[in-house]
Amino acid sequence: MNRYESTKKVGFLGIISNLFLMIIKFTMALFSKSSAMMADTVNSAGDIFSSLMTYIGNKIAGVPSDEDHNFGHGKAEYIFSMLISIFMLCAAIKIFIDAIIAMVMKQQFIFSYYLIIVCLITIFIKLGLYFYTKKLYKKHHNILIKASMSDHRNDTLLTLGTLISVILGYFGYYVFDGLIGAITSIYIFFSGLSIFLESYKILMDISLDNKEKEEIIKFVLSKENIQDVRDFNTVAIGYKYIAILTIDLPGKLDTFTSHAIADNIEHDIVKNFNNIYKVIVHVNPV
Repeated sequence: MNRYESTKKVGFLGIISNLFLMIIKFTMALFSKSSAMMADTVNSAGDIFSSLMTYIGNKIAGVPSDEDHNFGHGKAEYIFSMLISIFMLCAAIKIFIDAIIAMVMKQQFIFSYYLIIVCLITIFIKLGLYFYTKKLYKKHHNILIKASMSDHRNDTLLTLGTLISVILGYFGYYVFDGLIGAITSIYIFFSGLSIFLESYKILMDISLDNKEKEEIIKFVLSKENIQDVRDFNTVAIGYKYIAILTIDLPGKLDTFTSHAIADNIEHDIVKNFNNIYKVIVHVNPV
């Protein structure tokens, strides 16, 4: 599958699985009055939104370039991943507040073996989705897939915490129901913050990192007749960059040869560096 189809499948699987899990979790949360299970339910509702954003964002990002968007719609990935991160931050705060209230009020829940079954089903599904999205992210490096991957990992940890609180509640230790919900919410908050900052950097047109810039400069300097590389700048257009650079060539070269060298460099950089979408080379005879 290509990048677009993979992300589309991730979004679709997320919507279906999270809708199913939200229904069974909400049913058990109402029955048991468990703070941790209700926090898990709220998180699943947020995951439905996240998966929907993944699906829509990927659909927009996959639209080819046109007159209004000369370099495609790649930044849509980061706009929608930022929306996902904001929802994660809000959900984390809500879960944290509810968990603190549960601890202060010393709320208890009704134990049921069905609570354990729901937790195990959730962990099994979410762990499978986590490893699946992790594999796709390593292949495509799509931030929407990364956001989904983080969601599935968070859900696994959150539900594991819920499972522990349910088991401890069976022995009368109800305080852990709220405590585990609070600890998990903090983890979700920082995961959401990480995705938010990554999206923000791209949307604010952060340049390519210095390490890769140095690799490109070294690559260009290895070419015949290239004396120096100057004024190397990059512009983010989604998950890729436009590179603009000036190369010094011997003044004895004719115009045709100089432009041919520049064209070859543009082609070779795009071919050898996956993060580069387009290259613009200016020639400076010296």
